[in-house]
Amino acid sequence: MIYREAGQFKTSYAQDQALFPIRQDRYGMAAILATAFVLVPLFGSAFFLNTIMIPFLVLALATIGLNLLTGYAGQLSLGTGGFMGVGAYACYKLTTFFPEANILLLILTSGLFSAALGVLFGLPSLRIKGFYLVVATLASQFFLEWCFNRIPWLYNHNASGAIEVPARSAFGVVLTGPSATPLARYLAVLAVVTLLTLVASNLVRGRIGRSWMMVRDMDIAAELMGVRLLRTKLLAFAVASFYAGVAGALMVFLWLGAAEASSFTINVSFQILFMAIIGGLGSLVGSFMGAAFIWILPMDPADPDPRGTRRLRPLARGRHGRADQLHADRRSDHPDPHSRAARHGAALADRQATDANLAVPLLGQGTAIVGEAHA
Repeated sequence: MIYREAGQFKTSYAQDQALFPIRQDRYGMAAILATAFVLVPLFGSAFFLNTIMIPFLVLALATIGLNLLTGYAGQLSLGTGGFMGVGAYACYKLTTFFPEANILLLILTSGLFSAALGVLFGLPSLRIKGFYLVVATLASQFFLEWCFNRIPWLYNHNASGAIEVPARSAFGVVLTGPSATPLARYLAVLAVVTLLTLVASNLVRGRIGRSWMMVRDMDIAAELMGVRLLRTKLLAFAVASFYAGVAGALMVFLWLGAAEASSFTINVSFQILFMAIIGGLGSLVGSFMGAAFIWILPMDPADPDPRGTRRLRPLARGRHGRADQLHADRRSDHPDPHSRAARHGAALADRQATDANLAVPLLGQGTAIVGEAHA
């Protein structure tokens, strides 16, 4: 749309099948990589790297995985958040068993555990499709959440029920833990995302990608032409789950620093799905655009939470826990009690707390009325 490829002739199959056959595409990709690897580290602050760039890359990687499954293979899924959790917990256990291993290697290895579970939960895709497949993947999401909460071995029997990232290094550079610098973590995440994006680009351009698109367009015709549906669909689930597992491990180890089961709820699955839809199904570039639209566009430059942990922090539970936690967050966002923003935030928090306190007795009365009606 922006430029034409007229006059750029190919004289061999290798030139025609190149990753970037158009000259402008090569120049544009080189400019993007130079910006990401050179300009952002030089001029980006710690706040910018922690709050914007690292979560953007992590979410974009998870969106690429879902796009391979839904956009290219045509298999709907709502279990991305659960498979991200599998990768995070698997990486946590691997760091426990192999404390001296390269953390980047452990992060990539954790995706294999997520891929294995993805194959298991992808078995129903041979018999069901559409809405029924969505329900099946939704069941995997809730089952994995239950495992994260009910199996203490996954978080090493920690009293808090959370996984806390230990200090680990790769190639002599500390990448996890409190001593890891934002620049080192950003470059590590960028390297992993760039590598896996290149792998995904080659997958969709080859025989595997063509098989996925044939199944997506018409699975019966694809089977008549020799495509093995079970192997093709399970491979799509395995690759998508692998990407989700690696993204979950990156999210916990190189972004948040700690997490619990509530960090991988169905809301994360919906968020990744919306990123894939907004960016464009069947487009790797669209995965980055969708992640940027949902994560970067609503970002407040004055947000005092540099690690972005409040976005994934679960609200306190209890009778008035939600309102009390919201009230505490509003107060912590504005340490100056005399500022206009502080007064506005405190007033809003008080009003929401009052609404929550009034809603509880009303809910109790409604429950009593329903009980009397059944009696």
